[in-house]
Order: sequence, then C-alpha cells, then structure tokens
Amino acid sequence: MAGYFELFWSFFKIGSFTLGGGFAMIPLMEKELVLRKQWLSKEEFLDLLSVSQAMPGVFAVNMATSIGYRLRGKRGAIMSVLGNILMPILTILFLAIFIRYFRDNAVVESIFKGIRPCVVALIAAPVFTMAKNSGLTWQNCWIPLVA
Repeated sequence: MAGYFELFWSFFKIGSFTLGGGFAMIPLMEKELVLRKQWLSKEEFLDLLSVSQAMPGVFAVNMATSIGYRLRGKRGAIMSVLGNILMPILTILFLAIFIRYFRDNAVVESIFKGIRPCVVALIAAPVFTMAKNSGLTWQNCWIPLVA
C-alpha cells in the first residue's frame, strides 16, 4: 500500500519530468504506478483514466486526484495533487520571473520548437496503448471515430 509521502514523491516525479500537459503524463503514470509500484492494475488505471477525462477540470489534476483517492482516500488525493502540481507551478513562476531576459533568444526559441514533436509523440503513445488495451482493431476503429 502506498504511503502519503510515496504518493507525493511519485506524482512529484511525474509532474517534474513531463512536458506537454496532462495527456503527456499518461505513459509516465502508467510506468510508475502500474508497472513499477504495482499500485494499480492496467484495468484500474484505464478506468481511472476514463473517469478523469470525463471530469471537468485539468486532466493531470483529475488523474492525480482519482488515483490518490483510490489508493489512500482524501489525504492521498491531496498528497497526489500537491506532488503533481508543485514542480509545474515552480517552473511557471521561474519562467514568469525570468522570461523577459530570454524572450528574444534564438537558442531558447529553437529549444521550444524542438520540444514540440516530442510532446506530440508523448500524447500519441498512450492513445495507441489505450486502443490496444481496449481491444480496438482495424475492423472496429470506426466506432470511436464516428462517436
């Protein structure tokens, strides 16, 4: 069973090393929580993923809340969310303070342009994983497309 600090630390790592927002976090969450820690089964993870997408609000926070609550109740949800949002908040604060010094720097601009394809790949990877795990095939892929 996950302890509160363990939940915080796992989500802190996930939030710290993800570029591209909530959907880019899915592969890291699955690797950390399903494969490494084995706190959730793949089916439970997919169920929480579906519920988190349906809830209003920020996906990453919804996912952290759902998983934390599933594992340790209200306090687990709070620790998961705090861990998940702490590094992005600090990063945004840092960027907001220092962006004026780097705004017109060609190297920084090139770095951000180079990160874009990586973010697309991080978002596309869980789509294919979820499709495979849910039994989506070439014969029935038209169903979600129509929906």
